[in-house]
Amino acid sequence: MQQPKPSLLIVDDDPLITDTLHFVLGKDFEVYVADSRGQVDSLLRQLDQLPQLALVDLGLPPLPHRPDEGFKLIGELLARAPGIKIIVLSGQNDDANARHARTLGAVEFIAKPCEPAQIKSLLFDALRMRDAEQEGATEDKRTCDILGNSFNVEKLRQQISQFADAPFPVLIEGESGSGKELVAGCLHRLSARATKPFLALNCAAISPTLVEPTLFGYSKGAFTGAATARSGYFEDASDGTLFLDEIGELPVELQAKLLRVLENGEFQRVGETLTRHSNARIIAATNRDLRQEIKAGHFRADLYHRLSVFTVSVPPLRDMGEDRALLLKHFRDFYARQSGSEPFQLMPAAQQMWQAYPFPGNVRELRNIVIRLVTKYAGQAVSRELLQAELDTEADALPELVMPNDARAMQELAKKHLQLHANFSLDQTLRLWEQSYVEAALKMTHGNLSQAAKLLGVNRTTLYSRMQSYGNLEPCP
Repeated sequence: MQQPKPSLLIVDDDPLITDTLHFVLGKDFEVYVADSRGQVDSLLRQLDQLPQLALVDLGLPPLPHRPDEGFKLIGELLARAPGIKIIVLSGQNDDANARHARTLGAVEFIAKPCEPAQIKSLLFDALRMRDAEQEGATEDKRTCDILGNSFNVEKLRQQISQFADAPFPVLIEGESGSGKELVAGCLHRLSARATKPFLALNCAAISPTLVEPTLFGYSKGAFTGAATARSGYFEDASDGTLFLDEIGELPVELQAKLLRVLENGEFQRVGETLTRHSNARIIAATNRDLRQEIKAGHFRADLYHRLSVFTVSVPPLRDMGEDRALLLKHFRDFYARQSGSEPFQLMPAAQQMWQAYPFPGNVRELRNIVIRLVTKYAGQAVSRELLQAELDTEADALPELVMPNDARAMQELAKKHLQLHANFSLDQTLRLWEQSYVEAALKMTHGNLSQAAKLLGVNRTTLYSRMQSYGNLEPCP
């Protein structure tokens, strides 16, 4: 029996490019084409299975001369299908755009124009990496191996062990790319429900009109297209676990129905009056601050309190210290082994840069950086300059990578500064440093005040107060 072709989504608003790529790549891939984020959304809702690969332009309508739509699409695709491999093919190919696309989760960036043969080669490389990751996840199915020796990771492991076998809901909080789905799987596999079903639904990846029938099922004729009755996730999960990812995206009108199931296990299929019962344990995850969503009227307070009987916080990579080196070694050895190549090595200055980099895209970004280094520099020593090209930061953002807790190095830097500036002002210099860090954090988080505050290690109110003191610095709309 012939194996089905791997699926590929091509998103570009230039018909000549999409027609050419469809013709060239259609022999090896099942190709789907869209010209905007809106068309991608419509297309994906019609597919039974999401594409394995995506080739995305940054300049899409209604802002074809800016990269904003492409950046948003990368995040939306990964929210729908965390395993999808995205390659950016764009004429907006300055270094900053390339680095930021990779930070958001793209595995590679190709500048237009590009030879179809190179695109095809990169797509097959990405597909092999994807298949290897899935095989590795299958091999580890019975274990819960969260890498790391830092205090934050050890605390995470203890929470998972403590909460795994409890029958109550768990809310997993953490930034995008931090590994919330891995934690959910661990909570299930370490519980007495491990032999029961584990079903996952991404609330951001499904049309709001389909969430209710997907969760609760529906009767025949309940709505247009309901040719037969069908059970929902709550029934199919049975005595197992139901993982609701991106719970903050759940429509407000459905939150009351979910609350009812959490309180007494009762629900009804769409179009039925028969009350059914579910014993499924609920694990939810969010990268939003649900307390802020409650204040904004987007999330029910009573549902939040029911979901957060136990709360697990997945640490961002920047708070994991030396674990960044451990994860580097793990992914480097894994992908080198899968590709049959020799592992690369980081030179001392590159190692220092690696430890100083904040990884705004978290583990997902780290993994993609390693994939590119394995592909480009197999068996080589990677310098600071070569590594710099893969990170989402300007070359002068990390001039000497002086660590704040290195007092002697800081004193030497201060000495040079005093020697070079005759009219030195301590207050002015400290204010400039502070404002530069705030501006950098806001840029890295696209104006998200809560995430910027976390990045800077201050609370949101303090950050906003300091921004107001600068006069012209405001969070992005």
